[in-house]
Amino acid sequence: MTLSQNFGLLRFAFPMRLPENLHGMRRGIEKESLRVRPDGTLAQTPHSPALGAALTHPHITTDFSESQLELITGVHASVEGCLEELTQIHQAVYRQIGDEVLWCASMPCNLPADHLIPIGRYGTSNVGRAKTVYRLGLAHRYGRRMQAISGIHYNFSLPGVTDEQYFGLIRNFRRNSWLLLYLFGASPAVCSSFVAGRDHQLTELAPGTHYAPHATSLRMGRLGYQSDAQASLSVSYNNLRDYTASLYEALTEPYPPYEKIGIRDGDDYRQLNTTLLQIENEFYSTIRPKRRIRRGERPLHALREKGVEYVEVRLMDLDPFCPIGITPQTCRFLDLFLLQCLISESPPDTPQEISEVRRNLQTVAVRGREPGLALERNGDRAPLANWAREVLAQCAPIPAALDAAFGGAAYHEAFAAAEMLVADAEQAPSARVLHAMARNHDNAFVRFVLVESTLHKAMLRHLEWPREVRERFARLAAESLHKQRELEAADEVDFETFRQRYLAHDLLRV
Repeated sequence: MTLSQNFGLLRFAFPMRLPENLHGMRRGIEKESLRVRPDGTLAQTPHSPALGAALTHPHITTDFSESQLELITGVHASVEGCLEELTQIHQAVYRQIGDEVLWCASMPCNLPADHLIPIGRYGTSNVGRAKTVYRLGLAHRYGRRMQAISGIHYNFSLPGVTDEQYFGLIRNFRRNSWLLLYLFGASPAVCSSFVAGRDHQLTELAPGTHYAPHATSLRMGRLGYQSDAQASLSVSYNNLRDYTASLYEALTEPYPPYEKIGIRDGDDYRQLNTTLLQIENEFYSTIRPKRRIRRGERPLHALREKGVEYVEVRLMDLDPFCPIGITPQTCRFLDLFLLQCLISESPPDTPQEISEVRRNLQTVAVRGREPGLALERNGDRAPLANWAREVLAQCAPIPAALDAAFGGAAYHEAFAAAEMLVADAEQAPSARVLHAMARNHDNAFVRFVLVESTLHKAMLRHLEWPREVRERFARLAAESLHKQRELEAADEVDFETFRQRYLAHDLLRV
């Protein structure tokens, strides 16, 4: 297929002129990492005020745990700009956390007993207390160890895309998302503290380490970021109406097992409510339709009222070999993969297909590099290798179009690297992790990750740190602390009144 034909393929989906359209492509990254002590155990120190307020800082916050940082870039027109900012955020963090390191793997470090994993704290304002109570609810529902898992979220948008087209993208992404676990999954092993006292099918690889020999991403398997309760949800991605209706029910109907937990124990809150989902963010999905919201606005209401603004890819493991968790090459493959999902025909999903998608993802998470592995496809069996080559063949015209628009050959190189991994599973990140553990660390997961994390810290600490960047982050930290104090001073109702108002069903409707 010629370059002009490549352009024609993309023009068929987008009536606007191609160069302007592709140059409107935007991405942003949210990256989670545990703070860990030099001995490989979870840091118990609070979020440093020198980093600013986790509640209000635009780039440095915490996720589930007080010890789990979340680093957030802005929206960027280029992969280079996005990763440059992510690097600067890492540099800002490392200048304030002393001898601690950012854990470079998705699966956690050596964890303490579940109740000793500290939950994020956000001050005394009503909105800050709500964030903490939400996390208490997650702890009661799923356990704190599961919530200590970290990953990368990749946010993607293109101008002129309609809600219908975004949902077509999402359906195609879900159908083929197992390929991303195969290509980029990097969590085939765990610290034994993560599975202690739990039923699991993992094998002991060395003292303190368990693994599955052909796993790609245990983070996305049954032991990872999954919910048996949410497995009962059959959320349709056929259109915005069906999707939001599915979530509305999960956000408003009481769920008996969570009713048993209760909302309060005396004066102490246990969770925000007793519905299947406390709030929209609790919905575990490999990809979400999203839009920015105003403070106090419910995400479901914003989607219903104004439509989809971007999609959030949520299944990416941290790359333990990369100091910032994701490489430019990975970003570029995500760009072209998402474009392929957008421009390809996307038939409606069905309950049968939704179940197949879930099972395929779990199969590849735990057995993805197994020779001869077959997946489910329309009620039949499809060899993973053949299906992977088919998906890549569908992507094949896109790298040339992107390189023509942006210059260079970076998208072609990202695509070629994916082809190489499909041809040789031993080159996949999950296999490289196991090879590195065996070669240099006596198969010890914690030792491998701690050494890599320490090397990443040294590299980032030695990078140039321009004065204007240093001053910017100092200003952001101070401003965020001031904003938190303003929020705390502005509260006019007690927390229970705030909670009931925020969770009112009317706020979910348009």
